[in-house]
Amino acid sequence: MKTVEKAGRNVDEAVDLALKELAASIDDVEVEILEESSKGILGLLMVKQARVKVTLKENSLQRASVLLKNIFQTMDLDVTTDISENEKAVFINLEGPDLGILIGRRGETLDALQYLVNLSVNKNQETRKKIIIDIEGYRSRREKTLEKLALKLADKAKQRGRNVVLEPMSSQERRIIHTALQGRDDIFTFSEGEEPYRKIIISPKK
Repeated sequence: MKTVEKAGRNVDEAVDLALKELAASIDDVEVEILEESSKGILGLLMVKQARVKVTLKENSLQRASVLLKNIFQTMDLDVTTDISENEKAVFINLEGPDLGILIGRRGETLDALQYLVNLSVNKNQETRKKIIIDIEGYRSRREKTLEKLALKLADKAKQRGRNVVLEPMSSQERRIIHTALQGRDDIFTFSEGEEPYRKIIISPKK
C-alpha cells in the first residue's frame, strides 16, 4: 500500500497535498492525523504545522494483481497481465509462454485459480467484486466449442429418441449449454448429480 506524509497549515491542507500526490480522492484513502496545527500568542504566528499520514486503500484490482504476481513468481512463470474493471467485476487476461499448465484439462485449473483468487480478494471486504480470469482468449474459444457440442448432441438426442448425457462440467459451462439450447422446442435440458460431478442431460420431447 502506498503511503505519504504531508504537512500543512491545517489538517485539510495537509490531506489535500497528499491526495494530489497520490492522484486519489478522499474515498480512496485512509487518513491518520499525526499532529494538529497550533498557533502562538493571540494566534498571530504559526508555531506548528499539521501533519498527516495518508494511505491509499487497496482495491479489488490491486489485490488480485499482487496475489497473481506472487503465484506466478512461485511457479516461475513469465506472465503478462492485462487488467480492467467495471462496477461489478475485475477482468484479468493472462498472456505468456507455456500457460497451458494454468488452463488444465478443459479449463479445470483455470477455474480453480479463478475461484481461489475470488476467495482471497473478497475476504472480509464490504464491497465484493467478481474476478474473471482468462488466458489468451481461452474462455471465448471454449464457449464456442461448447455451443457447437450442444447443438450436435441435441440433434443426436432428437434423432435417437433418447437422452444424451454429457460429462460433468462446471456451473459456468453448464450454463453455456443450457443457454445454447433454450430456444429449441424439440428437446429440453436439465442437470443432475452433485458438484463437482454435476452433469447436463439433453432429452428429446415426446
